[in-house]
Amino acid sequence: MTKPRLLISYAHPDDESFGLGGLIAKYVDEGVDVYLICATDGDVGSMDEAFLADGKTIKQVRLAELDCAAEKLGFKQVFKLGYSDSGMMGAATNEAPNSLWYQWENHSDAVVQRVVEVLREVQPQVVITFNEYGGYGHPDHIAIQQATLKAMTLMSSDSYVTDGQAPYTPQKLYYSSIPRFPVQFGIWMTRLQGKNPRKLGRNEDIDIVAILEHVNEPTTRVNIGDYLEDWDEASACHQSQGGGGGGFLGRLPMWLRRRLLNKQGFTRIFPPTEPDETGIIEHDLFEGVEVNEPQPIQTS
Repeated sequence: MTKPRLLISYAHPDDESFGLGGLIAKYVDEGVDVYLICATDGDVGSMDEAFLADGKTIKQVRLAELDCAAEKLGFKQVFKLGYSDSGMMGAATNEAPNSLWYQWENHSDAVVQRVVEVLREVQPQVVITFNEYGGYGHPDHIAIQQATLKAMTLMSSDSYVTDGQAPYTPQKLYYSSIPRFPVQFGIWMTRLQGKNPRKLGRNEDIDIVAILEHVNEPTTRVNIGDYLEDWDEASACHQSQGGGGGGFLGRLPMWLRRRLLNKQGFTRIFPPTEPDETGIIEHDLFEGVEVNEPQPIQTS
């Protein structure tokens, strides 16, 4: 039986669970084969020393957490591209030769080729990636978003050759959409506390005003209310990054979370569309999608 296929193209271990855990669980439960590109190993992330017992490295911990989340969410396959993390813009780690940002800045064609190869192997009908700002301005998010966009334009071309793979064109591309109200509320609370909303985080390199300025209006809202527990379980796998804490919203009663947080927004980029007066044109990423058979790998 031919199944729908969804590919998520993200940067770090934990992006998938923190950002899309409920959506992934929903589509897997509904019979969709869901695949993930995780571009980096998470090796520059910070964590408590307790997670590094027995000589474990940050990379080992982060990838093990990703494996945990992948099992809980039910991914068909996770493609780990193996780049090192970059920091926020201007960080010294961005100059490391194997960092994703360095590779994107200096060898973008090679990064794009790796994404094309995954896309042609999976042949997804639907693709999700970050918006142009990478959600919150992280260079790795921006790099994988730009690489995915470029790959979408090349993968359907006969003249772009990858080993044994046929050209293929996904039917839809979406940006994951950050809702405006929580960001606006965060800015208000930050200012109320006497802090600068443009300089947050341990290194004062998170600018939530810029996040708001780069929000894309959603064209699609998907009901994920029945999968909030699955979202929590997958997020809890990433304990070294604060997963499982829940934050303010996570401490709300589940019945209230299902009422307030039961929809997740996305912005459809391809095919292009203009939302109607309600702003929303779809309630399912696979609305109008033809569930086609994957093409066989070509052999020479």
